[in-house]
Amino acid sequence: MAEVEVDTETGIVRVLKVVAVHDVGKALNQTQVEGQIAGGVTQGIGHALLEDLELHEGRIKNPALSSYLIPTALDVPDIEAFFVEDPECTGPFGAKGLGERAMLPTVAAIINVIDDAVGVRITSLPATPEKILEGLAEKKEVTSTNSEGRR
Repeated sequence: MAEVEVDTETGIVRVLKVVAVHDVGKALNQTQVEGQIAGGVTQGIGHALLEDLELHEGRIKNPALSSYLIPTALDVPDIEAFFVEDPECTGPFGAKGLGERAMLPTVAAIINVIDDAVGVRITSLPATPEKILEGLAEKKEVTSTNSEGRR
């Protein structure tokens, strides 16, 4: 679950809170499991809102962190990490891998809540302010066209 704030004037999305629940098999170290979930959530925020690999003729145009943005500590919201323990018979001591798979539901949650909040469906990542403003403008154009057609 993600809670976001979308500024309709600037298109900027701010993630306020994420609640994440994952099946981890047997949690061998609860603190590390919670840390893995928080790390995956942070990666998901980056993938959903910031990380945009720019290519030109097969070459990366933004190879530095000054032009390829990733989340910083200021971008990380309140994260509530929960886990379900359902031991995996093939995993070591009943554990399951966690790592980056905690990222995937975060991306979907953020993109879906943007659509729910402002009615803009993002179909290519990241959900940049420009894409959100473009979607809002298209939505406004469709609304005004529909209202003009009803007169």
